[in-house]
Amino acid sequence: MKTEKPQVDSAAPETFSTELRVFTIDHLNNLIAVLTSHHYQVFGPIVRDKAIVYDEISSVSDLPVGWIDTQTKASYRLSKRAAKTVFSNYTVGPHSWKKYLHKPTTCLVSSDREGAELAIGDTQAEIPMQALIGVRACELNAIAIQDKVLLGGPFSDPIYRERREKTLLVAVNCGKAGGTCFCASMGTGPRVTSGFDIALTEINENNRHYFLAEVGSPKGEAILAELPTEPATELDIQAANRVIATATHQMGRKVDMTEIKEVLYRNTENPRWRDVSERCMSCSNCTLVCPTCFCTTIEDTTDLSGAKAERWRKWDSCFTMEFSYIHGGSIRTSPGTRYRQWLTHKFASWFDQFGTTGCVGCGRCITWCPVGIDITEELRAIRDSELVDAGAPKAKE
Repeated sequence: MKTEKPQVDSAAPETFSTELRVFTIDHLNNLIAVLTSHHYQVFGPIVRDKAIVYDEISSVSDLPVGWIDTQTKASYRLSKRAAKTVFSNYTVGPHSWKKYLHKPTTCLVSSDREGAELAIGDTQAEIPMQALIGVRACELNAIAIQDKVLLGGPFSDPIYRERREKTLLVAVNCGKAGGTCFCASMGTGPRVTSGFDIALTEINENNRHYFLAEVGSPKGEAILAELPTEPATELDIQAANRVIATATHQMGRKVDMTEIKEVLYRNTENPRWRDVSERCMSCSNCTLVCPTCFCTTIEDTTDLSGAKAERWRKWDSCFTMEFSYIHGGSIRTSPGTRYRQWLTHKFASWFDQFGTTGCVGCGRCITWCPVGIDITEELRAIRDSELVDAGAPKAKE
C-alpha cells in the first residue's frame, strides 16, 4: 500500500509504502550499518555518568541493553537487568535531541583584522547528515514544535533548517512510562504517529525478540528496503499494540488541558506563584532539559590583541536575572515571577504565538528539578484554586 505524506516545504507530497515489516533483534546492527553506509552519522541513547544520554553510536553494543530507569520528582536512577531489551525499559534522560538540531553553542560571525583590512571568516563547518535512533513520540512532537518556532514565519533559522533537512529520524514506541511522564494527557504519546522516517516497536514475548517497523517517508522506505525484513502479521501488530498500551496504562501523571490558557491568564496574581518562589532555585535545569525551550543569548568575544572577534549564539534560560534585563534592570526579579513566565508561556501564550502548546509531557523538568517542583501539580493547584473560590470540590488527582 502506498500513502502520501504532505511536506512543509515541498509543493508535491511524498509517496511511500505503509506496509508494516518485522525484523529480528539480530538485524538492528544491520540498520545502523545501512545508515552508516548512506553516510549518516548515527546517534542514539547510551549509558554515561549513571544516566541515559544521547551520543554517537556504531553498533547495538553502544545502546543501553538491559538498562532500566526509575524516575520521580528530583530523582533518577538506573539499574541493570538480565533482560536484553534495547529500548523498552527506559524512557527519556536529561538530554533531548534538540542539541543536534538547535545546538547549545553556534558561532554566527568571525572576523580577523590585519592592519586596516578586516576579513569576515566562514563560521559554519559543513553540517553532516545525521540519523537519530530511539526518538520517542514526545520528542518527535518537540521537534515539530521547534520546527514551527525556528522555521515558521518570515524569519526562519537557516542553520536549524540545514540541520533539520539533513536529519533522519528513527523513532521508537515506548514500552514503559517513566515515573514523571504525562504525554498521554498532552496527546503527544506514547504512540508515535507522525514526523518520523522509520518507527520501531520492540517486541519481546513468546521467546521472540524482534521489531515491528513502520515507514514514515521515502528516505525511511529506502533504508528499510536494505534490511532483511518480512511482512508483519496481524499477531505482530497486536503484540506491538500491547507494548504501547502498557506504557499508556503505566502513566501516573496528567494535565487537564481544558481551557488551560484561559485559566493561566486569569491567574497571573495567584498566590501559588509565591509558593513556587519559595522553592524554586532558578537553576534553569527545567529549561535546559526541556526539548522545546529555544531561547538563546548572544555573546561577542575578542582575543587579547583585539584582532580576532567572534559572535556566538548560546542557549539561555528565562530563569536567569539577565534574561529579562533591560535598561534599568531586570523585569522579572523573583523566582516566582520567572516560573510564572515560563509556565504561562508553555501553556498559554505559546498558543498565541505558535498555535500549539510548548509542552509535550516528557516529564524531564520534574525529574531534573533539584527541589522536585512538578509542573502537573502546579497547573492542578492553580486550576483547583478557582474551584475553591467558586465553592466546588477539587479535581481528583
